[in-house]
Amino acid sequence: MAEKKELIINKDWCKGCGICVAFCPKKVLAIVKEKTTAVDIDSCISCGLCELRCPDNAIYLVGGKKDE
Repeated sequence: MAEKKELIINKDWCKGCGICVAFCPKKVLAIVKEKTTAVDIDSCISCGLCELRCPDNAIYLVGGKKDE
């Protein structure tokens, strides 16, 4: 089984568009003070939809190991 990846949000790049929030299947993200914020990080399943959909590359996943 893969290790859980760490969710990184670069608030300097985030425009607060909410696209990542809309695509998150576990409702981990929310817009707080006009920026994306992880409000329930323990529910994150590291699916990568937020990273894939962010038009500004402001959110990404790092670490973890791939399944063999």
